[in-house]
Amino acid sequence: MVAVTGAASGVGRLLVQRLAMPEGSAAPREIIAIDDEFADLRGVTWRIADVSDPGLVSRLGGVDVLVHTADDRSLQTRPSQRRAHNIRAAQAVLTAAAASGVTRVILVTSTMVYGATPDNPVPLPEDAPRVSDNSEGLMGDFAEIEALAERARRAHPSLTVTVVRPAPLVGPGLDTLLSRHFSAPRLLTVKGHEQRWQFCHEEDLASALAFCAVRGVDGPKGVLAVGSEGSLTQAEVEGIAGMKHFEVPANLAFGAVRRLHQARITPAAEGELKFLVYPCVVDCSVLREAGWKPAYDNGAALAALLESKTGRHALVGRSLGRKEVTLTAAGAAGAAAAAIGTAAAIRHLRRRKGG
Repeated sequence: MVAVTGAASGVGRLLVQRLAMPEGSAAPREIIAIDDEFADLRGVTWRIADVSDPGLVSRLGGVDVLVHTADDRSLQTRPSQRRAHNIRAAQAVLTAAAASGVTRVILVTSTMVYGATPDNPVPLPEDAPRVSDNSEGLMGDFAEIEALAERARRAHPSLTVTVVRPAPLVGPGLDTLLSRHFSAPRLLTVKGHEQRWQFCHEEDLASALAFCAVRGVDGPKGVLAVGSEGSLTQAEVEGIAGMKHFEVPANLAFGAVRRLHQARITPAAEGELKFLVYPCVVDCSVLREAGWKPAYDNGAALAALLESKTGRHALVGRSLGRKEVTLTAAGAAGAAAAAIGTAAAIRHLRRRKGG
């Protein structure tokens, strides 16, 4: 019996739908959908629960494998609130699973835990070390969740904990720093460094989670990555997107983002900008060798991202109104314009707040 948290929406919903599709003798005998509300899904058993509540243990009777997708990755949630929810939910899931006799828990984090640096090999080996991070960005959330997984493995030897790390997610309706990056007038690049891009379509993530849950796939030390095979160069991405880039020195780019984030003008933290300008491409060898293949290559995943754009412009992760677009788009013609556009946006926003 396979249970899925966050089953009413997002990746959780896609996963439940995929598990409910008969795929031979390996299909689970029953699918348990766990969320705080019902959804119009057939062929599953609903159990209503708050995944952050220790009372979750009462909803796990008979479950063999628990896949936890009920995390918060929204740019709209205050970082401290998001962190508290994500850590509390992961703790509740692991504790309840161990107490109720679940044999395996699958958690979802991100390839962000590998870190993005100018000298990263392309691709990174899947068993590359995780970067320690306690910043308020999503990378810090994922680092703490993975630390919880490591502690759970030691505290509960009978519980198998698998961490699945997707590459940057794309899909209809997803509002992420990545999608906002491609909503800017031009693509930011850092002088002297070539970006390489890897994506993961949310349907491929759901497919990989189902594959792991049903077939028992696990990686070395309990972690594995999922994403499209290989990577795209910056030039290939610009060609597909029909966009141009503007290049700035690293200290200017990161300094501007740091000031914007400190002023609470943009959700993009300095560390998160690195994933938009430095490579973090991972060799997803465990799933490939087990026989799983993504349905989307990087080009198709990028096309899906571009199709789902809202039409709103953005600056380093912050959606912009019409006046702000005029200010930043006018300054996107060259390297120095990035700083001009940023400074103008800050001045405009401060005047608006003061007025």
